[in-house]
Amino acid sequence: MRQGVRVNAEVLLAGLRAAGEETRLRILALLAEGELSVSDLTDILGQSQPRISRHLKLLAEAGLVRRSREGAWAFFRLDETGPGGAMAAALAGWLDPADPVLAADRERLAAVRSARAEVAQSYFASVARDWDRLRSLHVPDEAVEAAVAAAVGGGRRRAVLDLGTGTGRMLQKIAPQFERAVGVDANHAMLAVARANLEKAGLSRVELRQGDIYALPFARGSFDLVIIHQVLHFLDDPARAVREAAAMLAPGGTLIVVDFAPHDMEFLRTEHAHRRLGFAKGQIAGWFAEAGLDGDLAEEIKAGGGAAAQLTVMLWRGQDRREPAEPALRQTKLEVA
Repeated sequence: MRQGVRVNAEVLLAGLRAAGEETRLRILALLAEGELSVSDLTDILGQSQPRISRHLKLLAEAGLVRRSREGAWAFFRLDETGPGGAMAAALAGWLDPADPVLAADRERLAAVRSARAEVAQSYFASVARDWDRLRSLHVPDEAVEAAVAAAVGGGRRRAVLDLGTGTGRMLQKIAPQFERAVGVDANHAMLAVARANLEKAGLSRVELRQGDIYALPFARGSFDLVIIHQVLHFLDDPARAVREAAAMLAPGGTLIVVDFAPHDMEFLRTEHAHRRLGFAKGQIAGWFAEAGLDGDLAEEIKAGGGAAAQLTVMLWRGQDRREPAEPALRQTKLEVA
């Protein structure tokens, strides 16, 4: 249990009864690794969808897990909002990771995540050269870029990190304000397009890195600004990506997230590898707070003309709560970990 968390006897007994079954205990162990869908759990555990749904219903009723609905999909995670989630995390933590059943579950979890990543990577590779055109079908780039520029503000600063840099379009707009500009993307083909675009724009000194958004290859506190532009909806665990991005910020730094507002366009999930159908206003603001950031801006950017195929875009800005350090003291943090 987290230090200081207490539960009454009724909650404790309900939680223990719900967790006291092999499959449900395995589910808690898997959810301790991050958010999963019903489909993910059926693949990993090799059980039917109705059976898995029944187990999840019992765990949710006991306050151990939390369900969020997105269109035709349902996602589950440990309920971090109440004492039940802390108890579930403690139970999962007490399990022996070397247990053969749990170890096999983790292997299948890794395979499920790898398969999903391959689908997304294949999609990115297939559309890398045409990515900007596809994005323009969803939102007006100029309006989004103007909103980002306003949120960033003026003046010259040290370092910016663009996560999921794609074709490098955002770096083309922002990099000139910074002494150091870095773009990270998981896809090699996309980085090749970004490199060509940045060189064409005279920004050949911008650094491009192939990397994992969940485990960035930089020292903590290295950047004054981090941008996550139209990336979170592709991710299995967007909250984790926000936490990792926040960890990259120097004291007093800024994190900007741009992504879709909630929508019901299921074809984006089935045809374009979207894992999430947008995010509610308070959802990312809540993740900011958990990551030690003060959210000071949540702005809607709506597509003009009322075209039905276009989506509403949101911009969130979070500020690191720590007092900015002197530049001379922060300079060493630019080194790669």
